[in-house]
Amino acid sequence: MTDLLTPEEFVRLFNSFSDTAFRLETRDYYDDESEHEPFRRFLAGEPADDSWMAEFCDTVRAWYAEGKRLQRVRVVTEPHSDYVRWSMTVARLNTEAGEDIRYLSRTTARELDLPDEDFWLFDSRRVAILRYDDAGRLLGAELSDDPAEVAKRSRWRDVAWRHAIPWRQYTRS
Repeated sequence: MTDLLTPEEFVRLFNSFSDTAFRLETRDYYDDESEHEPFRRFLAGEPADDSWMAEFCDTVRAWYAEGKRLQRVRVVTEPHSDYVRWSMTVARLNTEAGEDIRYLSRTTARELDLPDEDFWLFDSRRVAILRYDDAGRLLGAELSDDPAEVAKRSRWRDVAWRHAIPWRQYTRS
């Protein structure tokens, strides 16, 4: 494994893309500390407090106003885990802010020979390959602008995007 980006370097990628940022998510659970309380509330049947997403959604709205696009395909196991069910409810906030989130069943992803790898693809020129531990905690990201690596993930993006179902249709919201 190559050196991982620092958290500051990773954040700078989002401040520097000019047109599109695409994410392929392949895990059924992510252990992100900022999500612990909202997820706990969901599991307990308590009302959601969406304030933890406000800053991110404001950023997505600003990008959208600038003509930038944030796209995401989530590969999910069916039937859904509690975490996936929760993340689909949170996706409403993302999509209302302008992010385009789509879903692809894990079975279909395997049939399409898509990887079991999370990554961000920025402007189809740079890729940040996300590394997680077995518990779903982000360890960091490897950055590459190698044309072969970018082209491979661009193909994966195109295949996933073509077969994925938009959030509203997938959730029938």
